[in-house]
Amino acid sequence: MNRILKFTLAISLFLSYQTMAAQERAVTLEVETQSNKNVDFNFRKTDPGNYTVAISFTNLTNSSSRGTLFNANGYNGRLLSLVPTNKEQGIGYSYSYTWIRGKLKPKYDANFIYLLPYKDEVKVEAIDSKFLGATYFGDTTPEDWKALRFYTSEQDTVTAIRKGIVVDIKDLYQSVDDSGVSYTSKTNELTIEHEDGTIATYRGFKKGSFTVKLGETVFPSTSLGLNSRYDANGKFNISVIITYLKSSDFANRSTVTRSKSMYGFINPHFMTADSADELLVSQKIYMAASSPEIIKKEMTKKELKLYTAPKK
Repeated sequence: MNRILKFTLAISLFLSYQTMAAQERAVTLEVETQSNKNVDFNFRKTDPGNYTVAISFTNLTNSSSRGTLFNANGYNGRLLSLVPTNKEQGIGYSYSYTWIRGKLKPKYDANFIYLLPYKDEVKVEAIDSKFLGATYFGDTTPEDWKALRFYTSEQDTVTAIRKGIVVDIKDLYQSVDDSGVSYTSKTNELTIEHEDGTIATYRGFKKGSFTVKLGETVFPSTSLGLNSRYDANGKFNISVIITYLKSSDFANRSTVTRSKSMYGFINPHFMTADSADELLVSQKIYMAASSPEIIKKEMTKKELKLYTAPKK
């Protein structure tokens, strides 16, 4: 088998963020009519992360909606309340809805400094991963495309690059140690949403090695699981991609597979043993490092108190 794909990253990770076609709905709407004839649209979700929800009314009488795009955060809440124009009559409506992971157009710091995804003093080789088109990423390489794969000489613990909340875990596949396999999309992955709305997806974990749970808050250097071997390179590795939702075109299903990427991609700045702020060069060896300043940077007062408290 041709080895040319050995550094290629599978972009199937966001396929699970599709909407009505998903086997298990990530977002479910529940409609409730109140005694005052208001109609509330409430959501329930399977994880605590942000989703952007598009509601389309094919029929709406005796009321009006101020918008069609809504942010759903947490496990449940209210998206929209319809108020009757004529208080003596009820509201007539029919609707459909769809969703995608992420907060639309979040404000983020492009120069934010991340840690390498391994413990201090671990040597890693950073490799730029090539693009494979998929739903919500478009069918042409985005201008801002960036995905990194981090190789280690031995199996090692993968750690968080930044504080965030675990919003998705897929632990389904055994590692592929066959050197004849140049590419597989069957890899275990972990998705962490950061406070600013950016999303980090880590792919390539050993099955059964995850040390965090859905909904858990992790900090820089928190252990996440073990890396694995899953391509013709034969080395242990993990891939990391940091994205943010930049487009609402997902609501138009006819353009989903043909449009440009719904997501923007971040070229992250990293702290290494040699530099406090570095943009990584592909195929170069780096040593992981951390600092109390980076670890504490996004902690709340309560978290800082626990972090600085004397260890028993």
